[in-house]
Amino acid sequence: MTTDASEAAVSLAIDEQQVRDILRRVIDPEVGRDIVSLGLVYRVEVAPGNLVIEMTMTSPACPMGDMIVGDVHAALAKVLPAAIEPDIRLVWEPPWNPSMMDDATKQHFGWTPE
Repeated sequence: MTTDASEAAVSLAIDEQQVRDILRRVIDPEVGRDIVSLGLVYRVEVAPGNLVIEMTMTSPACPMGDMIVGDVHAALAKVLPAAIEPDIRLVWEPPWNPSMMDDATKQHFGWTPE
């Protein structure tokens, strides 16, 4: 199998939804909810031999940011083939706000739509 064929085979082993499901295992320790439900994951791009995740924190001053990014790497390392090294990008645009949370998480915090 050539390198290109190997990378293509690796890329087929996981898709965006599977990555998001893995990221649901990463909990923001300050609020006790997963980073996907909180709306912290902005983009997941899966390409042959490549995985890019753009995510944010609830605030640039979040004291748990490094730990959460480390937890993302650890969760992905448990399931990704060794050939895929995820590129985790911490971004601040657009700024996170509570409207980005899924409905169940909003309800958990007692926030209802206006």
